[in-house]
Amino acid sequence: MNNSDIMILGAGIAGLGAWFRADELGIKSTIFEAKESAGGLLDNFEVEGFRFDNAVHLSFAQEPEVRKIFDRTPFNSHPADALNFEHDRWHKHPIQNNLVSLPPEDKVALIQSFIDRPETLLNSDYESWLRHQYGDAIAERYPLKYTQKYWRTPAAQLSTTWIGNRMRRANLSEILYGSYTTETPNTYYTKEMRYPIEGGYKAFIQPLIDQADIQTNHTATEINLKNKTVTFNSNKLIPYSKLISTLPLPLFINLCSNVPDNVKKAASQLSATSVDLISVGFNKPIISNLWFYIYDADIFPSRAYSPSVKSLNNAPKGCSSLQFETYSRGCKSQFAVEELKHNVRYALKKMKIATDDEIIFMHHKHLPWGNVIFDIGMEKNRDIVRDFLHSNGVESCGRFGEWDYLWSNQALLSGKKAAEKIKR
Repeated sequence: MNNSDIMILGAGIAGLGAWFRADELGIKSTIFEAKESAGGLLDNFEVEGFRFDNAVHLSFAQEPEVRKIFDRTPFNSHPADALNFEHDRWHKHPIQNNLVSLPPEDKVALIQSFIDRPETLLNSDYESWLRHQYGDAIAERYPLKYTQKYWRTPAAQLSTTWIGNRMRRANLSEILYGSYTTETPNTYYTKEMRYPIEGGYKAFIQPLIDQADIQTNHTATEINLKNKTVTFNSNKLIPYSKLISTLPLPLFINLCSNVPDNVKKAASQLSATSVDLISVGFNKPIISNLWFYIYDADIFPSRAYSPSVKSLNNAPKGCSSLQFETYSRGCKSQFAVEELKHNVRYALKKMKIATDDEIIFMHHKHLPWGNVIFDIGMEKNRDIVRDFLHSNGVESCGRFGEWDYLWSNQALLSGKKAAEKIKR
């Protein structure tokens, strides 16, 4: 039997946030986690003495309630300096503001196209937004290519509801200035990136993991909303009084019995990316930026980051590391493992980062859930599913429970809000 007032599915940061807030409110809760360890997307793993996170994670949280938790852990502070790789050269980020290394004819064509860009936004899709913001030439050379790699979905099929401050709006003065000099200001949406000195990004939430009541190796196999029970992989049936779920909405619905057809249909229309991680250890201290974006179509990954730059403790002394992220639409990868490794090896040579004899290993890991895809009309289907859960007394939170583009700090707050709704 479950003696808790609240059952929480998933021990990622949202589930931990729900547990933490429930504990503050004097409500007993238990988290059930499918994997052997807690942390979810914020978990990490080791390969031959190197530590890698589950994809790139850096904190720029400003919320006092998040900093209260994260700042318990000693951290490194990095400037938010990113790079972009294109063909045979590196550019500062954002790329449209740092065209200085391009040939004069390329600069003229890109800037002229920006000046001639559409004055009004004719359609609400992401491709139209990009062309309106940057002009056809910049849009086609950079963000449209990157969109296909990162979302594995044409920009014309995506909405713009996710953008917020994630994309730098184009400004003629900034573009002109960055075409003359490398001394451009950092216009990233945050100035500081924080990362734990030891233990990987998961160390930020380790205090919560240490405090929380977490039952690992519990994979939900069936959810009965009417009887308020969850069956787990051990065939153990556990009743609940209140339920908070961080499971992806389509997965949750698939586990439920007696779901109306319109809700099943809406859930089936929700899509997300999965991520193939190629983690690389080097026998030398490479000179690398914290993270960088890749525009070339012949390189499969859309971005990479350096765990050993985030913290020296992520790699043995005298060594360094990179992790490359390649995305697919859906939970299954569209790439073979050896194909991915071969391509990353090719990329390292093309980018002049490392030679074969400087590579110690290449490790592959697949994450079935990466990012929510903002297909046009997605929100309508998402709301149908979330309303159904709410009508059955279930609070859903986190990136895939809310089905939104949430950073780790936002996911933590999402979990806390779910616990507060249960209290009310």
